[in-house]
This record gives sequence, C-alpha cells and structure tokens, in this order.
Amino acid sequence: MRLPRMPADDCFTLADKESLAVGTELLVFGREVMGFVIWRYSILTHNWYRGPPMNLPRCLFGSASYKQIAIVAGGCDTTGGVLRSAELYNSERGTWETLPDMHSPRKLCSGFFMDRKFYVIGGMISNTESLTCGEEYNLETRTWRRIPDMFPGGNAAAHAPPLVAVVNNQLYAVEYSQNEVKKYDKVTNVWNVLGRLPVRADFTNGWGLAFKACGNDLMVIGGQRGPNGESIELNSWHPTPEGGPPEWNMQAVKEHAGVFVYNCAVMGC
Repeated sequence: MRLPRMPADDCFTLADKESLAVGTELLVFGREVMGFVIWRYSILTHNWYRGPPMNLPRCLFGSASYKQIAIVAGGCDTTGGVLRSAELYNSERGTWETLPDMHSPRKLCSGFFMDRKFYVIGGMISNTESLTCGEEYNLETRTWRRIPDMFPGGNAAAHAPPLVAVVNNQLYAVEYSQNEVKKYDKVTNVWNVLGRLPVRADFTNGWGLAFKACGNDLMVIGGQRGPNGESIELNSWHPTPEGGPPEWNMQAVKEHAGVFVYNCAVMGC
C-alpha cells in the first residue's frame, strides 16, 4: 500500500529523516529550508499534515511510542549541541510536553517502552565519546534512573544507533558486528546471545536494517543481493517464554528495492 506523497520541500526530501508511529499517526521528522519540521500522516484520513513543532526541535534522538503517547530524548539541536532534554507527544491532543532532563546528554541513541516505563540506551555524548549506560524514565514519578552498563560497548559515531525491540516486555537487540540477536536479562543486567540474524548487518555497521516488534513477533527488514539483483526481505520470529534460538520465517520480498532501509515504523493501533 503506497501512502500519499508528503507535501514537503526538496530540502526535506533529500535530507535525513526519522520516523515514529504513535496512536493513529505516523510522524516523520526532518529538515526543511527554514529548519526542523515534522510531517504527520493520519491513518484515519489517509492524508499528510504539518505537525506541531517540539518545544526544542532536534534530530538524532531516541524515541518510542506507547498507545497514544510518544517520548523523544536527547539528540542534537539546530547548532549541533548534544541534548539531555526529553519531550512527550500526545497524539490525541497534538501537543508536546517538556519532561525533566536526563542525567547525561546523548545523541544517536535508541528508546523503547518496557514495563510501562521509557528507556533510552546507547548513543554518543560527543563525536568521540560513546555511552554504555542506560536511563529509565518513570512516567508516574517523572524521574530518571541511571542504569550503568546497560549497553556495554556502546556505539561509535560511524555505527547505527542500538537496534532494539520489545516483545512481551522482553528486550531484544541486534549485535550487528556479529550478525547476532541478543536478549536482555533485567535481573542481572546482562545480554545473552540467542542466535543469528536472517540477513547480514555487519557490512554497514547496522545502518539500513530495521529491527522492530510487531505484536508478539520480532521483525527484521533488510536487503539482500542475489542472482536476480537487490531486494528487501521481511523476516519474522515469534519468541517464546521458553527461549531458544530464533527461527526466522520470510514473510515478504520486495524486488529491485535496493538493499538499504532508511526508516521503519510499526503502527500498533
């Protein structure tokens, strides 16, 4: 299903973009000639609208959604400064609310919801210094808790932000240097290797690969080069409480689509 074309300018079309699905909306963040902008697609009307700007516009942030709300954390401002601030978006009201600051500024990080709390992990505090700690935001107490070594090794500036997904309140991640899938142990704060990815991610340092949760399944969307040219594959795996290595099932193939997935978002409404 092809969506209507966004009514954005050429600068937005050619620049890097980030996407996030929340409630019945798909938000696409990017930059137009006049600065950062958000375009909002409604699945109810099948149209695009200019979205309300953040209180502090940014890029390269971590983000995640839960029902009708989404949180963005960290990133870079218009001058390239690394941010520790966070904001909450309510899709029913179309408003942004400034949240308390994180303990550490970070860009190129990733966010997710787990156990009804928002987490951000990985990222860079500068162009040369990566972060191995995570932070947990409690929506009820409006406080951040720092979690040391939640993402050991960190991610360098040339690497993709952490590829993470949550299924049934369990956190999974891609170790793209080894083409492996890992599962996080909340009790011991340790990552355990489960098995292999269905596609390779090491060639591009994790860029161009989508790793998402969709219902009770983990989805990997990535490119392959074969005898018939380049294509994008969509593979899924249904993790079980008993654990065990991934058993990937190919769900779809899009031929002649290149091998790089720029943006991917899952609408859970």
